[in-house]
Amino acid sequence: MNQTPSRDGWMAPEQGKSEPAPITAMLSSRLMVLANLLKRGAILRYKRLTGLSSVEFGLVASLGRRPPMSVARLAEAVGQDKGQISRALANLVSRKLIAKSANPKDSREVLISLTAAGLAAHDAIVEGAQERNRRLLEHLSAAEFDMLLRQVDQLTAIAAEMLESEKNAR
Repeated sequence: MNQTPSRDGWMAPEQGKSEPAPITAMLSSRLMVLANLLKRGAILRYKRLTGLSSVEFGLVASLGRRPPMSVARLAEAVGQDKGQISRALANLVSRKLIAKSANPKDSREVLISLTAAGLAAHDAIVEGAQERNRRLLEHLSAAEFDMLLRQVDQLTAIAAEMLESEKNAR
């Protein structure tokens, strides 16, 4: 039986009566599948290129070519708490990819930055990301690409509103 998903998550079978669509047919599920495929591919690529785990390459990518930042600020940037990233930071320090220093304005605060080796890993991550992005989008015209970006931005804003609504519904 030929079924087409609709905007409201219902399927319209050939006989004309509606029934709930399988969750996998819904846009949000399809976007999650896409995001997961992209994430898994990125993890494999960056592990191959740099030897970094997904948490480690996230930290290196977030540090980037920026001024040194506090552990708290880095944790906020990657959306994890300081405890979650402490082991990854220790590994990156031991591998000499990041350096720690005291904040000259507040000696109680530790600042972290990429070393020369860390910058090389960062640049490999950026280059890999650019190549993956090119490959993903190479079949879209400029107009399709612009439309896709607008739609993704719109859906992202709506999803952020939905998240806030869920947080407030507790």
